[in-house]
Amino acid sequence: MSGARRRTARGAAVATAVLLGGLIPGAQASSGLREVDLELAYTCELPEGAPAGSGVPVKVGITARLPESARPGQAVQPEDVTLEAELPEGTIPEPAGSPAASVSAETRLGIDVSQEGRRAQAEWVGTTAESVPVPAEGGLPLTTTGTVPYVKPAASGDMAFDAGDLAVELTLKTADGMPAEPPGLSLGCTLDPDQETELAKLEIGEGGGEGASETSPPASSSSGRPPTGAEAEPEVGARAEQPTRPDAPPCVGDVNNDLNLNAYVTGYANVTKLKGASRIPLACTQIQQGPTRVDLSEPGFTHIYQDSTALLDYEGKPQLPPVSSTFLTFGFMPTTATLEMTQIPPGVKADGTPDYNVSSHLVVDWTDFSNTGTTTISLDLTLRLRDVEVNGVPLDVGDNCRTSKPFPLTLVGRMTSKDGVQTGYTLVTGGVLEGSVTLPSFSGCGADEDLDSLFTASLSGVPGYVKQVQGAPCAAAQHVPGTENAVCTDGYEPIDVPVAIR
Repeated sequence: MSGARRRTARGAAVATAVLLGGLIPGAQASSGLREVDLELAYTCELPEGAPAGSGVPVKVGITARLPESARPGQAVQPEDVTLEAELPEGTIPEPAGSPAASVSAETRLGIDVSQEGRRAQAEWVGTTAESVPVPAEGGLPLTTTGTVPYVKPAASGDMAFDAGDLAVELTLKTADGMPAEPPGLSLGCTLDPDQETELAKLEIGEGGGEGASETSPPASSSSGRPPTGAEAEPEVGARAEQPTRPDAPPCVGDVNNDLNLNAYVTGYANVTKLKGASRIPLACTQIQQGPTRVDLSEPGFTHIYQDSTALLDYEGKPQLPPVSSTFLTFGFMPTTATLEMTQIPPGVKADGTPDYNVSSHLVVDWTDFSNTGTTTISLDLTLRLRDVEVNGVPLDVGDNCRTSKPFPLTLVGRMTSKDGVQTGYTLVTGGVLEGSVTLPSFSGCGADEDLDSLFTASLSGVPGYVKQVQGAPCAAAQHVPGTENAVCTDGYEPIDVPVAIR
């Protein structure tokens, strides 16, 4: 019997090790969700008088995550909805007076929800995270993200999501941030014929629903019974509007430190072995700005250097918030685990202050008054796994199942500024940083048997791409409560809570 128990435990451990990648930043997210990735061809009609004329072709990429299945009356909430498109050159008008230098966009994608001959209409709305510079030549790339309404099936039977027509609203600004002429542009886009428009099809039955929201009560008819037949149309919820400041972990700045910044960060990470991506949980980071050095030795250029220190901050500890997640092993066996990602703090200098792990370099080109900047952030991290369960049965990985040594994560953000239009990342404005991470081998995993090699084989040794977004930081010492355009709450937390983008 003991041998049989050992083989069963080992089998469960193999399943867990293979799919725990979905819980680890740098690995595939499973959670009973499917990845949607579809490219569609549209024809966009431009307003009368636009230089490009009407009927321009536009390729649109749509990505999202939806549950594999759900139950009647259970809310299905699409997540991580992203739309990517490139408008052809000439779409933006070029008047002689006030030409557009940057563009922000809102997209509205019609969604046809159908189930057993019954239909409902939803709308997926997204916006650009920041203004996009209008290129001197070539197409204009746009990426929009946003929250979208849930859909609640009222009966069993497959429920399909199909993409429909698309509307694009552009806001145009000049190089000095003023409205361009014209200040906006509206595009109506229709799907080209003879293409597959289905984004996903969910199985709706009494036994499904591992990946759907449990927060909404079952739909019912006026009789109090679940609706059936002609009554049973899918219910579309109101659009989940983005609040001024979404729920986020505490992130309080130091009002007594003129050089302290506190900011929220989030993002996605890939693991090559599992060919997937997972979200980095929203986290707080405390940034201590260091001294600035100016170099005038190169004619025509000014080089400005600054070294700073960034430290994760969760309940006073240098780590990301622990992640507890439930997903399906092999599509049917629920597996849960909690992960703890901890930063090894930088060393300490002779004066007792932390060593620097952030390097910023700004170059001012006086020949054309343009700026370029690069910021490099270096973190040393460890990863611990705990509270692992397979199908509700605890799998004892021990109290010290973690990476065998700290591993580095280096993130790089880049900025350009020309003609008064700045794009990209700086420490004091936020933006996107990119890098890669390679998990080392695991050690200390398994109380009754050695599981190190299983976790190592599944997760370690191959670099994974990381895309992190930092929100605009709060400078608590400079915040004046009640003022307009503040970047801090009156509790000295950042107002800007970023959304992860791929």
